[in-house]
Amino acid sequence: MASNKNQISERKKDHIDLCLSQDVNYNKTNGFEKYDFEHNAITEINFNSIDLSTTFFNRNINYPFLISCMTGGTEKADNINAQLAAAAEELNIPVGVGSQREFLESNSKNKSYTAVKSFAPNVPRLSNIGAAQVAVLKSADPIIKIIDQIEAAALVIHVNPLQELIQDEGQPSFKGLLKNIEMICGKIEFPVIVKEVGTGISKIAASKLLDAGIRGIDVAGSGGTSWSAVEMLRNNCSDTYFWNWGLPTSYCLRTVSELKEQREFLLVSSGGVNTADEIAKSIALGADIAASAKMLLRVLNEKGLDGVIELIQSLFEDVKKIMYLTGCSSVKELNKLKLIKKEDLY
Repeated sequence: MASNKNQISERKKDHIDLCLSQDVNYNKTNGFEKYDFEHNAITEINFNSIDLSTTFFNRNINYPFLISCMTGGTEKADNINAQLAAAAEELNIPVGVGSQREFLESNSKNKSYTAVKSFAPNVPRLSNIGAAQVAVLKSADPIIKIIDQIEAAALVIHVNPLQELIQDEGQPSFKGLLKNIEMICGKIEFPVIVKEVGTGISKIAASKLLDAGIRGIDVAGSGGTSWSAVEMLRNNCSDTYFWNWGLPTSYCLRTVSELKEQREFLLVSSGGVNTADEIAKSIALGADIAASAKMLLRVLNEKGLDGVIELIQSLFEDVKKIMYLTGCSSVKELNKLKLIKKEDLY
């Protein structure tokens, strides 16, 4: 078990180092540049009265944004999670932890997990476990264990079939996943979110997940970090065909949001969402909130906690400007805004 624990910890450290030092982005976009806002020349919105607050499973938050599940299970992650949690607390937004697999398998009291509870005591915290681990569960007890570890408000199950396929130590078998998700949803009182890690969730996959009882989908589409690229660089892989595999974030949002006509669920936009333009377009395409990871990790590494807080505040000052110019006074109104396909502008 100790050997496996060390292997997981070393892999997490490699992931952080590569995301900070290498170009691990997709060589294609998330698709938001194909849309534009319709300018409202007679807007009567009072800029200073625009309301950016919303809810996260009935919890009030100040911005439609969460600090995405990122890292954990390694000493290097201790300070990262502590500072990201402190930023979430200051801004009153949700924050996730990286995969809690290492805690589940070794019962480690790793500070990288508990730091989130300590530094973000009053905001929604998200537990996180991988699909490969969920697929082999015999009961919901381990899930309750990781939720209790950080007193989470929700559980995130990350699905990463491509990463598991490319990773040397990967587990490319999710047999039993949907059945076990349904079991978990029936046994725990906390909302379950299923999140991709960068290759996107299709409308068909989302529908099956909602049938299983989940209450949130984070599409995490292509256009940002390519985790297959991360694993290729880790293992010096020369076959880069799958570097760009995946569904663009904007496509996932546009199609998955169609399911909201019959069902109620939280829709999260991530996958290269790094600008105010992309955040606002995400919400207009159907997302309830946006999320980011690597961008915040790099800002934290370069500018520290204050840099992360200032970045998020600056992004949403620009989102407010977009809302003013399109006649939206609230996130709910922005969510109903229709974007223009750029091909229709010329």
